[in-house]
Amino acid sequence: MVSFIKGGIKVRNSYLIYKELHGFIQSRNSLRGPNHIHLEGGVAFGIGAFNLTLSLFPPRILKVLEFAGFSGDKEYGLSQLHDGATALNLRSMLCALLLLCYYTFLTFILGSTGTGEGEVADAEKLLKPFRLRYPQGAIFLFFEGRTEEIKGNIDEAVALFEDGCKAQQQWKQFHHMCYWELMWCFTYKRVWRMAYFYADLLSQESRWSKAMYVYMKAAYLSMLPHEEARPFGENEVELFRQVSTFKQKIAGKSPPTEKFAVRKARRYKAKIPVKLPVPVLEMMYMWNGFTIISKRPEMTEGMLQTLMEAERALLESPGNEYFVDDRCVIHLLKGLCLKNQGQYQAAEECFNKVHSSEKKIRFDHYLVPNALLELSLLYSNQGCKDQAVKLLHKAKNNYKEYSMESRTQFRIHAALSKLKADTVNQDEITEL
Repeated sequence: MVSFIKGGIKVRNSYLIYKELHGFIQSRNSLRGPNHIHLEGGVAFGIGAFNLTLSLFPPRILKVLEFAGFSGDKEYGLSQLHDGATALNLRSMLCALLLLCYYTFLTFILGSTGTGEGEVADAEKLLKPFRLRYPQGAIFLFFEGRTEEIKGNIDEAVALFEDGCKAQQQWKQFHHMCYWELMWCFTYKRVWRMAYFYADLLSQESRWSKAMYVYMKAAYLSMLPHEEARPFGENEVELFRQVSTFKQKIAGKSPPTEKFAVRKARRYKAKIPVKLPVPVLEMMYMWNGFTIISKRPEMTEGMLQTLMEAERALLESPGNEYFVDDRCVIHLLKGLCLKNQGQYQAAEECFNKVHSSEKKIRFDHYLVPNALLELSLLYSNQGCKDQAVKLLHKAKNNYKEYSMESRTQFRIHAALSKLKADTVNQDEITEL
């Protein structure tokens, strides 16, 4: 706790220095020398990064931070970073990279746009001059691959990630970023063996989250037909049992994704393991992958077929204590596929089935708030704003201490912010 407070004080001091420098730049008396543009770029990066990052926090946390002297204005933060990225200064590259991370990852995974779609057009516009200047620049190949992935152009994304790996051999951690995205690209295509191959590479080479990689390896193997030979003679049951041994702690806490993986793998420690129905698709939901396949009808159809097969197998298997939870996982994911296909009534029924099973769910308590979130987004798309807001507040206030709670709360906050902004814009149009 003492270290946490000391760290907070240092962050605040850093922010205050940026604010003081920003005031100095804005004053008419500031001297402008040959290096002034580099100072402006550095201040734009700092002020922009603070404002953009803090704006992503839920209101109750943001109010506390603002009381401590911080500010969290998203639009102002974006404008500062754009100014820094488009000027010829030493920090322009840092500003551009932070913006690209925001457009292609943060807005997507945390759902800052309400639906989780990244601002691909802004990312492509920002990328264009850098791609022309550095055609074989590994990091820009990576971000271009990411934009293609978000657009649903999976084959193009795979080619760009592979080119990014070939572009340089010194920075192995960069290869791991590409392997991670390649793993998901083959997941969307349902090529489980190739996805397993990249998860295996990550488990051997990367130290970021070995528990996560081993869990994904086991998950991909579990998606293969029972009679099909496993690569390298590995066994998914043994891999699932190893997941908890690789759990790590950062600043005294385990990453939420690792805790989720450990909880899901726990059932395999029983003498007679109970098979997870669709562990890959469940983790894919956590990384907002269903938004990507929504761009490709054939991919959504393929995932729906996989879910139908899993549901059929579940209904034919002997009953166990996980039955209701597993059924609700399938309902939630089926609802997302049906929503992607425009079958809104069927999707609504799936989400409501999860909600109505709330008291019967024994382990996967994250399902109900997420089902309410997805149902609210469905209503929002159909113009039922009041119903959407009501469900979002219910998901936000009535459920606590479930798996991946922070991620869900961020998405709820983003959805509420978008609905509020849409209402304000509509009111302004009406007045005009």
